[in-house]
Amino acid sequence: MDQSQDPTPDAEPASPEHSEAAPQDITGGEISADQARLVLRRVKDPELNLNIVDLGLIYEVHVSGSNVQIDMSLTSPGCPSGPEIMGEAEQQLRTIPGIGDVTMNLVWSPPWTPERIEPRVRAYMGF
Repeated sequence: MDQSQDPTPDAEPASPEHSEAAPQDITGGEISADQARLVLRRVKDPELNLNIVDLGLIYEVHVSGSNVQIDMSLTSPGCPSGPEIMGEAEQQLRTIPGIGDVTMNLVWSPPWTPERIEPRVRAYMGF
């Protein structure tokens, strides 16, 4: 019953691992590419109802301190949902605590193809 003699060093590291994944722990202004990709998963293509990360529309995530620059494409140059998707992506990135500047770049090279879709999603879609 004397808990002061019960060494529990393993209980200490588990807590920081859990808290690192929580976005509210960003206090130093450092944003990671993984954090950016995670929030971008909230953005769905309205026609396909699939997130833009799994669809392969996110080409690059550049992070510099608290600033994030996204290079992304659309399924086609004439995609009518393009402005909506890009606006939602920027809006979701701005929900990251400590985020600085957010720059969204629409790129067409290389052109998007279904091969960019995550393999598990491609299989689900029947490709």
